Amino acid sequence: MKNFINISDLSSKELRAIIDEAKIRKLNRKNFNKSAPDKDKPFEGKSMAMIFEKPSTRTRMSFDIAVKQLGGSTIILNPEGIHYGKGNETLKDTAKVLTEYVDIVMLRTSSHKNLEEFGKHLEIPIINGLSDQSHPCQIMSDILTFEEKKGSITGKTISWLGDGNNNMSNSLIEAAGKFDFQLKIGCPKKYNPNKNMLHWARKNKVKLLITNKPEEAVKNSDCVMTDKWISMNDKVNKKIKKKHLKNYQVNKSLMLKANSNAIFMHCLPVGRGEEVTDEVIDGKQSVVWLQALNRVHAQKSIINWCLN
Repeated sequence: MKNFINISDLSSKELRAIIDEAKIRKLNRKNFNKSAPDKDKPFEGKSMAMIFEKPSTRTRMSFDIAVKQLGGSTIILNPEGIHYGKGNETLKDTAKVLTEYVDIVMLRTSSHKNLEEFGKHLEIPIINGLSDQSHPCQIMSDILTFEEKKGSITGKTISWLGDGNNNMSNSLIEAAGKFDFQLKIGCPKKYNPNKNMLHWARKNKVKLLITNKPEEAVKNSDCVMTDKWISMNDKVNKKIKKKHLKNYQVNKSLMLKANSNAIFMHCLPVGRGEEVTDEVIDGKQSVVWLQALNRVHAQKSIINWCLN
């Protein structure tokens, strides 16, 4: 049994195998209907429980479609509708029950501690669909998308603009170490990556540059990435945070300072006119819709890895 919680938990070899399988499975689906199962149906007769503590469009849709394409079925659960660490049932007991009912669990949570606690008591794999500390499935989709457009990510330069201390930037730092690419984070000092992530980056010799100059962050970049400035359940003064980050908006002027063939990525949903302009996200360099599609293919491979 293998869990998929953080990118740092897996070896570079395991992560590369997941990406490579995703490429093959996507290629093999050419001319298939969107919900038609893969020929080998590796998840046939199996089911996934999906628990959503937070609202979701892409995670919910992409996992549901991924499981169907693998030949399996999904059960979508809302914490308000089940005993989930509430009332007279502990997280441990809920985990024990799900172990008897399904083959794998995906949890989208506001608390990474809940994810780890839940996973500790499951006797089946658990996948991190997003937590307050990491978003590994999204980053795996992003790497799949990058390589589909620009070849191997190893040795390339990726830029991150905005909040350097959120779940996306954390997983991106881990990915930079595992896939051996340079990561340049442009953010105000107040929003630098947290000390634990910086310690992990130093220990694992990640090629990481942190700067408060947006132009320096995107110089020689092959891909410029950003995220919503205000995440779901962010307990911050929104006006102040937006004021701090306004100079880190990805716009046409900033994209011109990256490589001429650089691509733009955003995990969505997007704050149009805030972290990115319409001109960029709707422009020729943007691959955000391909990113969304590739969540399906990356997650199919992640599910297979967990169960094999």
